[in-house]
Amino acid sequence: MAKYLMAVDAGTGSVRAVVFSLDGEQAGCVQQEWSHREDPRWPGSMDFDWVHNWELARGCVKGVLEETGIAPADIAAVSTTCMREGILLYDKDGNEIWACANVDARSDAQVGQLKELDPALEKEVYLKSGQTYALGALPRILWVRDNLPEVYEKTATVGMFNDWLIYKLTGRLAVEPSNGSTTGIMDLQSRDWLPEIAEKCGLRADIFPPVVECGTNFAKVSAKGAADTGLLEGTPVVVGGGDCQLGTLGVGAYKANQAAVFGGSFWQYEFNTDSGKTDPGCRVRVNCAALPGLWQYEALAFKPGLVMRWFRDGFCQAEAEEAKRTGRDTYDLMNEKAEDIPAGSYGMQCCFSDTMNFINWKHASPTFTNFLLEPEKFNKYTFYRAILENTALLVRGHIELVKEATGHEPDELIFAGGAAKSALWSQIVADVTGKPVKVPVVKEATALGAAILAGVGAGMYASVEEAVERTVKWDQVFQPNASVKAVYDELYANWKEIYPTQLALCDQGLIRNMWIAPGL
Repeated sequence: MAKYLMAVDAGTGSVRAVVFSLDGEQAGCVQQEWSHREDPRWPGSMDFDWVHNWELARGCVKGVLEETGIAPADIAAVSTTCMREGILLYDKDGNEIWACANVDARSDAQVGQLKELDPALEKEVYLKSGQTYALGALPRILWVRDNLPEVYEKTATVGMFNDWLIYKLTGRLAVEPSNGSTTGIMDLQSRDWLPEIAEKCGLRADIFPPVVECGTNFAKVSAKGAADTGLLEGTPVVVGGGDCQLGTLGVGAYKANQAAVFGGSFWQYEFNTDSGKTDPGCRVRVNCAALPGLWQYEALAFKPGLVMRWFRDGFCQAEAEEAKRTGRDTYDLMNEKAEDIPAGSYGMQCCFSDTMNFINWKHASPTFTNFLLEPEKFNKYTFYRAILENTALLVRGHIELVKEATGHEPDELIFAGGAAKSALWSQIVADVTGKPVKVPVVKEATALGAAILAGVGAGMYASVEEAVERTVKWDQVFQPNASVKAVYDELYANWKEIYPTQLALCDQGLIRNMWIAPGL
């Protein structure tokens, strides 16, 4: 009996093939970085090179089999996951003819066109699809229509990157709803395409492939797929999903009213719901989850991990030298010092990201405020802790925001991603939100979520529940500290007053926006 499951994970910055045992132990991983080049003719563009990137992806699959010595016959099933929002266009013969990565930002003009066409249309799109123009595919396909009409005319099908990986492995193409729903052209309730929305936006309505649910045993590795990757021809290939949705599954959050926080360059708060209804205020993104009958409210915090990297590289040279000398991590050294700073950072407030407002999405220039010229208190470790605390305030804000829309909040938080490696950050999230924070052993859980789907789809587990019980294991649980509740309640109340004032200054042109959605 086959013993292993494989996930192929196409992220923004790299692609990897990961092999897991049926008990969730990682047996091997081969990863290749990739980049998405800007076309000099189109500022903000990020083209996806499907020829070169397939070479990298198939090399990862072949490489992990070689490095682990696992026989191809011992791979029970394969599934795929990827960055969301990136799209590919295919011609009638199934050849890729255009593709852009999720970070593509060339379609500002098209967002403006859509807003001029019908100022009420974006809200209509959101209420049906859970998406606005900020991240969706509508402006990008319009850009192709306006700038590459010969490509647009040849387009027969639109697809996502996880489906593209399955297509390369099997020769069969379909889109699944967890990533497909991020296009803004899919109905949340039916989990199927909305061709009438495409028509209202001036797009063709005949370019949408079949929709197949996540976890479906969809196809088998073809002879060409086997030759490309070293997998055994006939190996089952199970439909996967978007990275955050599969990450949520990979940390064991697969039921309604469970929530996970993923801490990386950006932070995502993912809340499961058994209703696909959207937020009347259009503030929070809603996606199909990776399981039928389940949806996810998704609130994005902008750039916590990038702010941390900026602070480390700009101010922590001494700690970086010590880390190099001792073989430790710079962040670990900073955390040790920041633990000595009292909760609330002596009242200093850091502000770098607002809670999500999907329909009018922008962030003010980052600031630190309310500090005094007292170096014994307000040193770099205080500023560092304030960054950690501000990120936790964002999580609390998103919990409240989603509760306003759904009427529900989780009893506990699952915390994963690179930030979950920090015990201090985990404790601060527990203290600020007042909720227990559970940290899984596998913190980079996207690939594990894909492996779980592969195993369920191929019949290696009787159910998702059994798969999660076998594969998801816990590292630590952080309980909220009641003695600091009042401090963080005050910090949170202050932050909610300070940040709108910063946004108002941006709107007056007095300070810059850290980020602003296309068309605003």
